[in-house]
Amino acid sequence: MQEYTSKEAFITEIRKRADLFIKEYQDIKEEDKDLRLDEGERTPFENLAYQLGWLALIQDWEKTEREGQTVEMPAPGIKWNQMGPLHEQFYADQEGKSLADMITLFNQLVDTTCQWLASLDDEVLFQPGGRKWAQSTSSNWPVWKWVHINTVAPFKSFRTKVRKWKILRTA
Repeated sequence: MQEYTSKEAFITEIRKRADLFIKEYQDIKEEDKDLRLDEGERTPFENLAYQLGWLALIQDWEKTEREGQTVEMPAPGIKWNQMGPLHEQFYADQEGKSLADMITLFNQLVDTTCQWLASLDDEVLFQPGGRKWAQSTSSNWPVWKWVHINTVAPFKSFRTKVRKWKILRTA
């Protein structure tokens, strides 16, 4: 897994990968957002809704802990080995929204995430135990790793999926 030398380097990487991912949506037509071209692959709508869901969920974990409540990971009623219902909820949360609205929300959530990260002490961000929710599995990852696997990593892999969709669309 990629490592970061500083909070600033981490935030820069999130923004870079988010920008590259969301730029893939510039030439996708609204009427094509739900078009499934390859069995088992997500539509452009689903790819973006997935990213929005995880960005919002990270913020929810943080908000819940700040309010003194116990964070149920990954989400209330969902187990790590049963992610399908969570992803379906992500899609339902965005149902009826235009790509333009989803892109705006994506950019807002990336900004919110980066502002939150900038506000954290390096110890909270980079050392295990920085947040109780980050200790919710036996891995006891630092906060940055949780954020990385739900931002930078999928921004990269889902960008590839959207590009593949676009290639199939024009073939």
